[in-house]
Amino acid sequence: MEWFTEWWGSLDTMSQVLFCVALPSTVILLIQTIMIILGFGHDGAGVNPSDTSGFDGSTDIDISTDVDISLDADGSGADIDSSGGTEFETDVTDVNYGDGSSHGDIGTMNFFTVQGVITFFCVFGWAALVTYTLSKIAVLAVIVGLVLGLAAMFGVAKILQLSKKLAQNGTLNIRNLLGASGTVYLVIPADGEGKGKVNVTSGERLVEFDAITDEKESLPDGTSVRVVDIRSGNVLVVEKV
Repeated sequence: MEWFTEWWGSLDTMSQVLFCVALPSTVILLIQTIMIILGFGHDGAGVNPSDTSGFDGSTDIDISTDVDISLDADGSGADIDSSGGTEFETDVTDVNYGDGSSHGDIGTMNFFTVQGVITFFCVFGWAALVTYTLSKIAVLAVIVGLVLGLAAMFGVAKILQLSKKLAQNGTLNIRNLLGASGTVYLVIPADGEGKGKVNVTSGERLVEFDAITDEKESLPDGTSVRVVDIRSGNVLVVEKV
């Protein structure tokens, strides 16, 4: 390690600081990249909170507010009678939770992720080190490092945003099935008396769902249907077409 000691001692303070920033961040970034390639660190299966069909509820509140007070003529007593009521009713129907993002909206980008911060320090360290080595101007090196580091951080945030968008696009939102056409492949009893199954096309995907019908006749296998409603439990209501 004598060569390392001699080399390290030959560097000025600025170069040593930049090496201390660049080297550890590069090692961590390489480890992160290898882990991602090997499949570690991925999020679990996502849940699309916008699939909230069948979310209905109501709340009734009854508050007694009528008060009657009478006083005897001699002032010897008082009679208080309380009756009546005021009723408030709230109805919660069809609550739809969106994903809170807008495609292409910079406000949905998350800059301060682990990947983004590590990438910033890695690019900042090496960019500033190269600039300082060539120019020996510390202020210029820091400015160049900050600009390129922030640009790299922005790039990582944009990549993560795009990957998240792709994941969202691949998640089926059952609300999009309203009006979609499909085919019965397991008989659906009439008058909603039981469930059958249908195959419905959503975009380029063929998906399978439980289904019921309000029609007076059962729908046999192979019947062409259209989705007219969605019930709780992701059960489709279909009609013959």
